[in-house]
Formats: sequence, C-alpha cells, structure tokens
Amino acid sequence: MQTERRTMYTAKRLGLLMKDNGISIKSKEELQILREAGNILSDIVSELKRSLKSGITTQEIDEVAEDLMRKHNVIPAFKGYRGFPSCVCLSINEEVVHGIPSPKRFLQEGDIASLDVGLIYKDYYSDMAVSAAVGNISPECQQLLDVTYKGLLKGIEQAVVGNHLSDISHAIQKYVESNHFSVVREFVGHGIGKNLHEDPEIPNFGPPHNGPKLKEGMVFAIEPMVNLGDWKTKILSDSWTVVTQDSKPSAHFEHTVAITSEGPEILTK
Repeated sequence: MQTERRTMYTAKRLGLLMKDNGISIKSKEELQILREAGNILSDIVSELKRSLKSGITTQEIDEVAEDLMRKHNVIPAFKGYRGFPSCVCLSINEEVVHGIPSPKRFLQEGDIASLDVGLIYKDYYSDMAVSAAVGNISPECQQLLDVTYKGLLKGIEQAVVGNHLSDISHAIQKYVESNHFSVVREFVGHGIGKNLHEDPEIPNFGPPHNGPKLKEGMVFAIEPMVNLGDWKTKILSDSWTVVTQDSKPSAHFEHTVAITSEGPEILTK
C-alpha cells in the first residue's frame, strides 16, 4: 500500500489509444482544451499565491482553492486521488511535496510555501506548482527558489521536437547542481492529458540523449524538486508528506508543457 501511495507522480503504465513509444500524442483539438485548462489553472495559482501570508492556515488556503475551482467550473484533480484529502498539496520548508493542508498549520514569516495544484477541465487534466516566500526569507532560500524555477525553464528549453526525453532531465540537473543545490531523485514529472499521470515518467536528473525522441503533440508536466541540502527524502507517517532527510528547505516548480513544431509551449504560463 505504501509503495502504491508513495507518490502522485510515478504513473503506472496506462492503456492509451494514440501512442508513440507509450506516449500519447494530442490532437490540435485536445491541445486547445489543455491550453484553456492551463490558463484557468494559472489564474487560480496566481490567486492562491496572493493568499500566502503569515498567520493563515494551510487549510484556509485549500478552501480558497476549492472556492476558486468552483467559480471557474473545474474539478479539483487531487481531492480523492488515491485517497488524498485536499484540493492542493501545500508543502512548507523541508516538506518537498504532498503536504496535506491542516487547520492547525499556520504559515509564518520566513517560510517557503510550495503549492501544487491540479484541475480537470472538459475531461482533461492540468498540473502546476510554485514555491513562494512568506514575507522575507534568507538570501540562501531565495536563491533556492530562483535556481529551482530557472532549472524548470532550462528543462523546458529542451522540450523540442527531435530531442530525447532525458535531454530535459539532464538540463535540469546540470543547472541545479552547477549552483550547488541538489535534485530530488525519488519523484518525477510525467505525461498528462486525459489522465493526471500518463507515460512517460520524467526524472529531473540523468545523462542526455536517452529515452524516446520527442514529437509534436506530446504534453508533459515537468517539475523539478530541489533541495538546499542533500537530495534524499523520506515519507512521514501520514503516508503522503515527503520531507528532506536532513530537514533542510526544498522548492518545487511545475508547468504543463506541450511540444509543438515551433518549440515548447507552456500551457500553464
């Protein structure tokens, strides 16, 4: 049971109709739906970021998220997924991913808050994550946020027709480690579309030029998780919350990205 619930990111092999090496290829009509879904999700995440203030509980933020999804007539993708109880994953400081909102957990000045949010729109999924400072944080933690987001962009730059899947992974690892941070290895990005988790799994580390070639119509959720200290993690007794083993802060950014003939298109921008 723990292995199955270990991560919301490691997808099982899914039976999809249109495939290329197990990776579904989206039509223009599907990409338009995913584009619309991404626009809605981006708006919701922007609103949620504004609520990240000292004194608010993580449960209150989750309630804001549910209200926003209701307002936009979309379905929370995470609530009930493999038993997850909330609309958003809200991870604080040393929590890497899958933090469960709680009425007893208050944000405090100096925290790093990572929001991971997904929705369902017209039967298609969109997925996005951001990490943000609560008030003033240390220069070292601010650099962690900056490097993690830039690492995401470095990976997205490699999401072009003709590249290999691991070119994304390698670009993220190379940039992050050149800035003396570490990339989490147990949790990965994934394909996305009619299912929240589709093939392929997308690690944030590895050598270049490996794996399937990228083709127009593939859609990925690319999401580096980066630690201030060592890359190793552990799962808490709630069977969901992932934390750094050394208790040092972590950051997480994610975009849903389409591979097009004109280059990568960030659908959650």
